[in-house]
Amino acid sequence: MINALSQLGLNIGEDTNDGTISIEGQGGSITSGLDIFVENSGTTIRFLTGALSVLGGHFTLDGVARMRERPIFHMVDALNQLDCGVSCGTNGCPPVKIDGSGAYGGEISIRGDFSSQFLSGLLMALPYANEPVTINIDGTLVSIPYVQMTIDVMASFGIFVSHEKFQRFSVAAPLEYHGREYDVEPDASAASYFMALAAATGSTITIEGIGRNSIQGDIRFADVLEEMGCEVKWSESSVTISGRELVGIDVDMNGISDTVQTLAVLALFARGPTTIRNVGHIRHKETDRLAALATELAKLGATIVESADRLEIIPGPLTGATIGTYNDHRMAMSFAIAGLRIPDVELQDPGCCEKTYPEFFNDLQRVISGESASA
Repeated sequence: MINALSQLGLNIGEDTNDGTISIEGQGGSITSGLDIFVENSGTTIRFLTGALSVLGGHFTLDGVARMRERPIFHMVDALNQLDCGVSCGTNGCPPVKIDGSGAYGGEISIRGDFSSQFLSGLLMALPYANEPVTINIDGTLVSIPYVQMTIDVMASFGIFVSHEKFQRFSVAAPLEYHGREYDVEPDASAASYFMALAAATGSTITIEGIGRNSIQGDIRFADVLEEMGCEVKWSESSVTISGRELVGIDVDMNGISDTVQTLAVLALFARGPTTIRNVGHIRHKETDRLAALATELAKLGATIVESADRLEIIPGPLTGATIGTYNDHRMAMSFAIAGLRIPDVELQDPGCCEKTYPEFFNDLQRVISGESASA
């Protein structure tokens, strides 16, 4: 994302020592006529498709081979309802081509059951449309906590979105965001692996910087662990997980789907089966995550029942195996937790974690050694 924004003419400074990024806004004026390569970052291509289509210009957005298998046509269709001049491949996937003069106002619709990032990308971009826009959601919206987080962050920069039970959204336009200093919470999705570490090993781990009032839906993973038998203690700015004997659960994880793989691995160590429901949309992530989980969990000794939108994990005698990671950072980080309990677990291509958490294995080693880590 930083590389793409730099290509577009934004001046971005990154200080890895104190963990700050400075972005000099351009007031909607960006460099046109660019080919932007997003590798395998679905977030980047979806958010940029929204922003560049609404601002207008001539762009091509493309990525790795897997990106060309990740559908984006629902978002393209929604933007073209605003005459944005967007197209994608014949299979409904990238590359995305933008050739337009910006977004007009009006009323549009988009499917809600595929990815909340389509809606988030639209919401963040549409204040720069020529007129107000209303978005109607077709069907059931997935991952609502992520949409709420989008709305909360937009409000922090001066743009307020109203909605009717997450089925109809109203975005005022034309407006401008206001620059400010903003403290980004620690990543609750990344924290889930250390919560799982405590659950898997019977240890106690405190995650600093995110408490019960976090704006991130994935903090609810702690509640899932409590349902499995862990002891969970909250403060305003931290959560402490103490591992206990784990029991299998039946849980709807539609709202916190980035933690499905973490829970699926923990299910190996639970007493009784675990069923993860209502997560069919994660088949369209970096890999088909339900199919990948079914394959790799079975290697470790579990019996798996897979259907279109759910996974049942029935624990069995555990055995080591070489685990495929499918160029999916969350597969690598989740199955690293399995290796803390099961001898002879080997991860293929652990470097795929660099996509979102390049220091993961170093931090994991620090925590195992009794040191603190910073994600």
